[in-house]
Amino acid sequence: MLEALRLHPGNDLRGALEAAGRTGFVVAGIGSLAQARLRFAGEPGPTLVAGPLEILTLSGSLTPDGAHLHASVADASGRVFGGHVCAGCEVLTTAELLVAPLPAGSLARAFDGATGYAELQVRRP
Repeated sequence: MLEALRLHPGNDLRGALEAAGRTGFVVAGIGSLAQARLRFAGEPGPTLVAGPLEILTLSGSLTPDGAHLHASVADASGRVFGGHVCAGCEVLTTAELLVAPLPAGSLARAFDGATGYAELQVRRP
């Protein structure tokens, strides 16, 4: 069964999801951010995107080992930025999320030497 979540002003989007220790997938997310820290494709670290920002899309995987989240956000001029969600995406007024939970232990993240990142591991019963 899908679960609805609401994050509050000042919450760190990624931090709040990781702190919950959930296993599953974020299938949708909307709301607003005071600022975002996104890692753009091919870049080694995050870029600060000043707000206020509207969350247009949010999706990703959640494991007890960490989250892998992607988002697109728009600034007050309608410019859209998208990338990997890093710590420092501060909720401005609200973030409304839809999560598809999976059984504990069904997903994990572990370092993958081929990519250099902690990648998703799917564990089947």
